[in-house]
Amino acid sequence: MTISMYLASVPRIANALNNLSHLLEVAQQHVDAKKIDPATLTQFRLFPDMLPMSRQVQIASDTAKGVVARLAGVEIPAWDDKEVTLADLQARLARTVEFVNSFKPAQIDGTEDKAIVTKRGDTETHYTGMQFLLGHAMPNIYFHSSMVYAILRHNGVEIGKRDYLGKP
Repeated sequence: MTISMYLASVPRIANALNNLSHLLEVAQQHVDAKKIDPATLTQFRLFPDMLPMSRQVQIASDTAKGVVARLAGVEIPAWDDKEVTLADLQARLARTVEFVNSFKPAQIDGTEDKAIVTKRGDTETHYTGMQFLLGHAMPNIYFHSSMVYAILRHNGVEIGKRDYLGKP
């Protein structure tokens, strides 16, 4: 059985972001119950040279919208990274899921061999569609989601593996 690029991307990405949103819901409950400043979580870093939790969410969002847009051949929406509260981050995830879910199978399927070029500074990286989706984008979304999970657990938010995995 062959799996389509659409099925390997859109539903999986939406699921990962919805699970990330759930983690932020539990974090908000923790903040409310413990009466702590939410910035304690949103600005927390696991190590000084790592990005804060808010940026981890933003990167997961950027990667999600970027991969489906590139595969479909549409412009990637540019959003300011100005979220500072858990509610702001939730709104960004909801907007990202809405964007990701706006794609139809016909826009994504058949892009396995599509040339994808990313650029950071002067460095270009060349991928095929499948290589970009499965070797870069999906691991990147999961990595940054895992960092959010680790930051929340480190700060005492009562979440577990089931919260991270959600309902696949």
